[in-house]
Amino acid sequence: MKLIVMHKVDAKMESGAPPSMEIVEKMGKLVGGSMREGVFKDGAGLHRSAKRVRIRYRDGKRDVVTRGPYAGENETVAGFAMVKANSIEDAMAIADRFASLDGEDEIEIGPVVEPWDIGVMPKPEDPPAPRFLLLRKGDEPPSERVLALQKELASAGVLISAASLAPMSRTSRLPPKSHAKRAWLDGPFAESKELIAGFSILEVPSKEDAIAWANRYAEILEDNEVDVRPLVE
Repeated sequence: MKLIVMHKVDAKMESGAPPSMEIVEKMGKLVGGSMREGVFKDGAGLHRSAKRVRIRYRDGKRDVVTRGPYAGENETVAGFAMVKANSIEDAMAIADRFASLDGEDEIEIGPVVEPWDIGVMPKPEDPPAPRFLLLRKGDEPPSERVLALQKELASAGVLISAASLAPMSRTSRLPPKSHAKRAWLDGPFAESKELIAGFSILEVPSKEDAIAWANRYAEILEDNEVDVRPLVE
């Protein structure tokens, strides 16, 4: 089965400070090993909320545009799409296309952290088009029209990946290290107040296997809330 592991921001991430090289190296070993094992399928980190945009829609049209930084509100995510776009404005235009089909309430757009952003490698002289993550808020699966648009964008080389998340009732959550009793909690959760910092998609036999992987993941991070949630396949 496929599941998503999402980690939430902490104060250091929101300040714009890069992760320590120790975290980068340990995470690289975990992800690299998991890729070789066929467990890790996809993943990305997002820049801090100061670089993101939220669009609230009414009847499928833009109603309110809010640029970060911002504090967490109701951060329940129904699905995501990672796209290539020349700018965040172009990524917002792609979000508009999704919203026009289902009348989405809110979509958050954030630039993806590239390897050269955190010092893993030098920035290429001719870097690829920037990547942006479109987070679709809510708890409803996408319609057939949205799935058709995803196929169209993928054929055009715009959509890199996309996924729909199972209901929040199937989520397991690990609170931050600063929590008095850090232990996995099972949903349903009415909402999440923590901003999403990044995700990993795993293919493993069971949710318990994903939680075991997420434990290793959480140990590398400093003080982050982590969710594990099945994907709709």
